[in-house]
Amino acid sequence: MLKFLLAPAAVLYKAGVTFRHRLFDWGILKSEKFDIPVICIGNITVGGTGKTPMAEMVIAYMAQMHNVALLSRGYGRRTKGYREVRCDSHYRDVGDEPLQIKLKFPDTVVAVCEKRSEGIRRIRAEHPEVDLIVMDDGFQHRYVEPKINIVMIDATRPVQHDRMLPLGTLRDLPEELHRAHYFVVTKCPERMAPIDRRILRKVLIQVAYQRVYFTRFESFMPQPLFAGEAPAEPLVQGRPVIALSGIGNPKPFLQTLRERYSVVAEMTLDDHHVYKVRDMNALKALLAEHPGAVIVTTEKDAVKMTNRDKIPEAIRRNLYYLPINISFIEDSATDFLQKLEEDVRGN
Repeated sequence: MLKFLLAPAAVLYKAGVTFRHRLFDWGILKSEKFDIPVICIGNITVGGTGKTPMAEMVIAYMAQMHNVALLSRGYGRRTKGYREVRCDSHYRDVGDEPLQIKLKFPDTVVAVCEKRSEGIRRIRAEHPEVDLIVMDDGFQHRYVEPKINIVMIDATRPVQHDRMLPLGTLRDLPEELHRAHYFVVTKCPERMAPIDRRILRKVLIQVAYQRVYFTRFESFMPQPLFAGEAPAEPLVQGRPVIALSGIGNPKPFLQTLRERYSVVAEMTLDDHHVYKVRDMNALKALLAEHPGAVIVTTEKDAVKMTNRDKIPEAIRRNLYYLPINISFIEDSATDFLQKLEEDVRGN
């Protein structure tokens, strides 16, 4: 019944997205090219596909050869227009993901602007040393024509079986994938069958130059957010934990915790959730209900809880975050990044 009710809305949404693309194809709406290479990291679905870990990987590698800037819309922020992210910025002003990237790369220019063309012009004017821009989440934007499009694909939600919003998770048309240069398939099972890889390649590759890479998320030992207040010993396997997340797709995060620890409670919130006093009170109640447990959250959520004065002591002593990165299954990350650099330097 729910699918029946949502189907008309999905048809209307698809019609609107299709018409907008045709306006760009016909030249009525304009895509702007710039005299600086732009790498766009995007997707065509809602929910977490790994854009932020990919942006961090690209920045870390490209910063060895280039002066890199990161441009994001800054989704969920309470401000408008162009704003440069500082290490002491509040996530409500710049967005949680841009702040996470700035804290990891304090020497990198990180800026937010909902109008990407304006953002690139401001970066060019105020930071003439920048010679490469990584644009987070702009594949469907189209007002900027990037030199390279990297599209993240969630292996757990194959595009060929998905539906348009709100019936499914597609926010853009699968036929627009012809504009991609690289596909990075994320959340692949560790032993992904060769036939499954061949099927996905056949679905995704529409133009000869497109490349497909298969990856999974690799997580590390949870780290205390307030190192000076947490116990010195690491979290041992089987330790009771409270899973806290406010991300697009929390399933891989929760699965990782269940494989290593005893998850005694879960607090799953909306993507880009704004933490408030009631959330802290709920966490304190869970800690009291489960003596000996600690809280483990995501990196994205952790940047929202760095203000020591607003986090109760009981939570500070027991708050950890789970670092992750992208691990390539077939080809190496070096192969991907070297090809990416060749394309950046190419004409």
